[in-house]
Amino acid sequence: MNIHYDTLKEEYLDAITNLDKLCFSIPWSKNLFASELASRFAHYVLALDGESVIGYCGIQSVAGEGSITNIAVHPAYRNQGIASTLLEQIIDYARAQKLDFVTLEVRESNINAINLYTKYGFELVGSRKGYYADNHETALLMTLQL
Repeated sequence: MNIHYDTLKEEYLDAITNLDKLCFSIPWSKNLFASELASRFAHYVLALDGESVIGYCGIQSVAGEGSITNIAVHPAYRNQGIASTLLEQIIDYARAQKLDFVTLEVRESNINAINLYTKYGFELVGSRKGYYADNHETALLMTLQL
């Protein structure tokens, strides 16, 4: 493995879209990722193994607040610290942008993700009942004060 990290670029759009389809029941479209790439409010960090996109994490920031959009790691690369590294890089970015806090939503059944976020200091601040369109699962709201 030759894992390294980069920011989202146009040449990665197909690969990140395919990874999203693999990881999520409600994946984002290529056009949505392209609009994120074009946005001055969005920042994405990608994990690559050679030339293959194997993970990503994104954040949108507006008015001193950050919102993590998604974090995904290819199933074959999970439990190797990649999600932690991606999250650390996004948190570092948020601090460099002098954001006050970062929020995210996570499925209440996604214990691995909840544990990861808790490890990095995110705290449960609320929930959104029926948030996810595919199965109406509740989303937990978590916030990290910076």
